[in-house]
Amino acid sequence: MNLAVTLKNMKDDKAFLRKTVMIAVPIAMQTLLNTLLNLVDNVMIGSLGDSTIAAVGLANKVFFVFTLLLFGIVSGSSILTAQYWGKRDIKNIRRVLGMSLVLGIGGSLLFLLPAVLCPDMVMSIFTPSEGTIRTGASYLVIVALSYPLTAVSNAYVSLLRSVNEVKAPVVITVIAICVNIVLNYILIFGKFGAPRMGVEGAAIATLTARIVEAGSLLIMVYTRKGPAAAKLRELLDFNFNFIKRFFSAVAPVIANEFMWGLGVTVYSLVYGRMGDMATAAITITQSVEQLFMVLFQGIGAATTVILGNELGADKLKKAETYGRYFMILQFIIGIIVMVLCITIRRPIISIFNVTPVVQDYIYHCLLVFALYAPVKIFNYVNIVGVLRSGGDTKAALFLDTTGVWLIGIPMAFLGGMLLKAPIYIVYAMVLSEEIYKMALGIPRYVKKKWLRNLVA
Repeated sequence: MNLAVTLKNMKDDKAFLRKTVMIAVPIAMQTLLNTLLNLVDNVMIGSLGDSTIAAVGLANKVFFVFTLLLFGIVSGSSILTAQYWGKRDIKNIRRVLGMSLVLGIGGSLLFLLPAVLCPDMVMSIFTPSEGTIRTGASYLVIVALSYPLTAVSNAYVSLLRSVNEVKAPVVITVIAICVNIVLNYILIFGKFGAPRMGVEGAAIATLTARIVEAGSLLIMVYTRKGPAAAKLRELLDFNFNFIKRFFSAVAPVIANEFMWGLGVTVYSLVYGRMGDMATAAITITQSVEQLFMVLFQGIGAATTVILGNELGADKLKKAETYGRYFMILQFIIGIIVMVLCITIRRPIISIFNVTPVVQDYIYHCLLVFALYAPVKIFNYVNIVGVLRSGGDTKAALFLDTTGVWLIGIPMAFLGGMLLKAPIYIVYAMVLSEEIYKMALGIPRYVKKKWLRNLVA
């Protein structure tokens, strides 16, 4: 089927477009709000100096690795949840939620304990600077207490998305973000009679917002009594066949995200040894990137849910057609993101109170990101959305893991440690992994091994 015909069919398929918009837009909005919060955090903390923002950025790498493990758990779980919802199997949906909570909370403790008990040692992994270690540790020891709450929130939000309930989590996110921003302003700068706490104030604000978010989410879920309102015995009602099916689908995704996250953390080890200005520049760049990536994250989530629902209902032909539609959408969005980033990067950079050298680094890093954006977006939608939706998780694991460890990490060390190149050159070298993943990902999509009903 040629492109023109596919475009016309997609345009005429009102049900597909409506469902995509209903899922993708609220998820994109939620991601956008969280990204804006990160930007506001960086603006406020950035006013305390380049070294401070570098310290907080490195401390948050612990949370970054944890969230990738968590993302592996909940996104892997969402594969089964979406397919179970396609056949309206509430009992197994609640079992998946229970397993997701057990693994997520257990994983959070593995990160919380070292962050609380020996924060200086954890920070020393990322940077040799004693001042940066001290500042980052004071932030980390507080913010780490929010990790179990994040695990709970993510498990329930993932389930709600998979059963097409996406609006309520957005409202709750708005409330949590408002709490975070207000407390940031009060506690970082010592407003309205509060003590000036700096980075510790930012950590307390984040912890409080996570408490509000998790509490509001649980109240909403159990008040509405929908598919997510599971009793404890329903959450823990596991049997051998269910556990086998769960880990068959989810284990490669958990391994994928965790290994990819460890790899990306190695990038941070290189950046952290390129100096505070380079670290501050890449920290801000990656926060700004997220602002542009919300569109494709919404599309990626919609891909997982919609294809999973169709595959679970055993409508393989329709899932194949929808897969083609999503490939077209991601290409259009990729071009939009690239043009937007190139056009408005300078005004965005101007809002950060950093030195001219850091601003110049950010300017060039964002140009690198913009040029790679269409490729990054294809890989995300293909790997996280299409391949995983039908359980082709081993291929996704191979693409992501080999991309980081065989291409990205060697390039980071070559550029940052051996060639001593500027941060934007190192960043361009690291992102070359996206080209590798695209080259191998296209044939895997075409083979259609992702067209499988996992819950038949």
